[in-house]
Amino acid sequence: MTKIAEKIAKEIQTLSDIEKLHIVDAILTDLDKPDPAMDRIWAEEARKRWTAYKEGRIPTISYQEVMDKYRRS
Repeated sequence: MTKIAEKIAKEIQTLSDIEKLHIVDAILTDLDKPDPAMDRIWAEEARKRWTAYKEGRIPTISYQEVMDKYRRS
């Protein structure tokens, strides 16, 4: 970790929980920037999966099966 990051991490410890949440929100907002290359990759993957689904090449699970599985957990 760089010196500035270490300093920030130490100063964060002095903040209230709500101030920490604001910092987290600011960091996540900064990191959540559109990435056209990644968007293209995911769009292509979605098209492949949709085509495989329509052609019956991938198994499907009903909504009820999914919900039953997670209700048991």
